[in-house]
Amino acid sequence: MMNRIVIWGIRVKELLALLVLYIFSSWAYHIVIWLNYPLEKRSKLELFNLVAYMDSSGLQYIVFFLFTIPIWWFIFRGLRKESLWVRISAHLVLLPSFVLLSKYAYYNIAEFVGLYHLNGSGEIWDIYIPALFYQIQFAIFHVYEYFIENQKKLKLQGELRQAALKSELAAIKAQLNPHFLYNVFNTINASVPPKQEKTRRMIATLSDLFRYQLKASKKELVSLEEELEFVKNYLELEKARFEERLNIKIDVPQNLYSEKIPPMLLQPLVENSVKHGISNTLQGGEISISIFKEEGKLKFEIADTGKGVTDKKSLFGKGIGLSNTQLRLQKMYQSQLEILDNHPQGLKIRFAI
Repeated sequence: MMNRIVIWGIRVKELLALLVLYIFSSWAYHIVIWLNYPLEKRSKLELFNLVAYMDSSGLQYIVFFLFTIPIWWFIFRGLRKESLWVRISAHLVLLPSFVLLSKYAYYNIAEFVGLYHLNGSGEIWDIYIPALFYQIQFAIFHVYEYFIENQKKLKLQGELRQAALKSELAAIKAQLNPHFLYNVFNTINASVPPKQEKTRRMIATLSDLFRYQLKASKKELVSLEEELEFVKNYLELEKARFEERLNIKIDVPQNLYSEKIPPMLLQPLVENSVKHGISNTLQGGEISISIFKEEGKLKFEIADTGKGVTDKKSLFGKGIGLSNTQLRLQKMYQSQLEILDNHPQGLKIRFAI
């Protein structure tokens, strides 16, 4: 209940904490008004008179809250991607605006409804206190934002360390299993009669897949050409299974073949397109791979014309392929997988490195 999001990513417990801050601050302001009230009339505004409290400082802090909302949205939503210095500069303009406009609004409302407000030299408190309150509340907001972002980074770092450990263990296993299977496939291939050329070719292609996997377990980067050759071999085997139901389109400029990328980066995404896209439709479909360079970054797009998926986040929980690829991209390039609808149907996966 306390962690339920109300609006703009704000949780119930955060709203309650803000309410406590306002109640405490408004009560402190109520004490200031009580001390500033003429001594002979002070009994009319008793210190612990809840009605007097709500009539004076309660109204003022309602005004503060109403002026805080658009400023908070502007700083923490509108300028969310801007640098800290830009946001601080915005505060230098917004702080005096908050003080003067809230004072003007409060005084006019108080006079209109017949409530007391500070007068004469006491009005200085209605400049000093709002300015101080602005600084305190937005300092708390910024510190809390930093805390939340830091917690997210620590969580991500923990997940990445765990993924790195799993990858290291998997790499150790991969050095043995593909090598063993590679030799076994060659033995089987040699025993297949020459007349069964298609079978021999499929076994040879599968052997090439394991040879590449063995090589990939020992390297951090491979050429784009090598990775594409591996994906083509994988799709060739899938083509033998789906036959005319699977069409393949690869659009990659020749001048990008020498670019270096992490090994086994594309295959899990292509496999996802085959598994969740093409295999679920009787008529089959097309898988397209497009890679281009823009603004100094390699941009990848893997699309299929399958049924598509409504709940795209669920794809990350259906296997380790997409999840591991997402973690690798975050760790190595601070990049994210984008899963979008393809047109006229199917899914499209994008990322950049």
